[in-house]
Amino acid sequence: MTSQPPGEPTDSSAADAPPPRFRRALEVGARGVGGAARGTARGTARASRATYVAARRAAQAEGAGQSGLSRLIGLHAFNAAGDAAVAISLAGTLFFQVPSGEARGQVALFLGLTMLPFAIVAPLIGPFLDRFSHGRRWAIGTTMAIRAFLCWTLATAIATQSTWMYAAALGVLVSSKAYGVTKAAAAPRLVPPGVTLVKANARISLAGVVGAALSAPIAGAAAYFGAEWSLRYAFVVFVIATILAIRLPDRVDSSAGEVRLELMPGPSSTSADTPRQRSRRIPPAVSFALRGNCGPRWMSGFLTMFMAFLLREHPIPGFRPEVLLGLVIGAAGLGNVLGIALASLTRRINPPVTVALALLADAVMALVAALFYGLAPLLALGLVAGLAQSLAKLSLDSTIQRDVPERVQTSAFARSDTMLQLAWVVGGFVGIVMPLNPRLGLGVACAVLVAWGIFVIVTNPVRTARQPRTAS
Repeated sequence: MTSQPPGEPTDSSAADAPPPRFRRALEVGARGVGGAARGTARGTARASRATYVAARRAAQAEGAGQSGLSRLIGLHAFNAAGDAAVAISLAGTLFFQVPSGEARGQVALFLGLTMLPFAIVAPLIGPFLDRFSHGRRWAIGTTMAIRAFLCWTLATAIATQSTWMYAAALGVLVSSKAYGVTKAAAAPRLVPPGVTLVKANARISLAGVVGAALSAPIAGAAAYFGAEWSLRYAFVVFVIATILAIRLPDRVDSSAGEVRLELMPGPSSTSADTPRQRSRRIPPAVSFALRGNCGPRWMSGFLTMFMAFLLREHPIPGFRPEVLLGLVIGAAGLGNVLGIALASLTRRINPPVTVALALLADAVMALVAALFYGLAPLLALGLVAGLAQSLAKLSLDSTIQRDVPERVQTSAFARSDTMLQLAWVVGGFVGIVMPLNPRLGLGVACAVLVAWGIFVIVTNPVRTARQPRTAS
């Protein structure tokens, strides 16, 4: 057996081994990559903690932490996060993976069947909360739990291609509208001293925008593996939101000093009524603002449904329908944020003028989009629709705070939000049944808004009922 010469490799693996200098370079490079990865992870963690601390500090500012408003702000952020995940899932299933004619027929059928019981039950939500106000936290939590259950059911239905996915999807949408009603009834109880209700509502709305913006990329990444996975992500979000709703402060359930509010302009009830039966009729200015708000809210529902199907049949060259719908919805979201920011920065807003201008702006932009159908007009329409809806709603909040006694504001917000949700449903139904013709559909929307604006101005109770306010 011959021995190997000194310095020669003893086997083939040793012969293939890299030179010592190259191995050291590899080790140095690996340590550098590992250090960079660890540094990136630490930086991301620090940025996340800093973002969380900043958001928590902003939510608790001006006494919101002590009053419990910060908890409602966090809850609404989770609500918007879950809604964003559901919207992303539905955009890839009900609208873009099903033939347009079949999807429109199914969605219109279930929306029509759902609108009837919702129209009957929704006006009863406010009175129910007045009589059983000690359960507001559980009412909010119930809307979250129902959506969690329906999201899981919808995920299963999509995975198995079951027709029940339409019923589950619309159930999620209706539960989302019910949450808006219950949240509006609870918000006035958590406003800290020195903070106006309009500003508090603006902060809640802004938290919803932030929650949706943070949740959308996560839901989109989950939807890459299938729409059912983004719905399962929404299920987790709504489960957490259910827990947060139950943990709202006890004062949400307080009903001390509250009375009922009738959605009819006129004088308050006579003093002969007992305190339990006493009610106040809605002031004329609030009635005008509420009617005016129905226009922008109707337009929001119309655009959501009409654009979802229109962009499939008449897409803009060079863009996929999903991208187009995302751009229009994103423009509406940006308009909503601009409205909130504008209301927060402006020291004084004239609510009647703002509501009238919101109706006019929606009508004008619908006409422009109908005449010049294209990407820029559609984005401008979405931006103006979001801006108009936001400013009109904040103007309504300001009017309620100014003209409605504090002990009646909870009932006023519940009933006004119920009417606005119904306006959205009606607009969505019209958007579904409308022929998929850009000029016809958007032209009809313009005509409806103009007619509604004339009706609101002509029937303005401020002009027809100049009655002095009675003492509270």
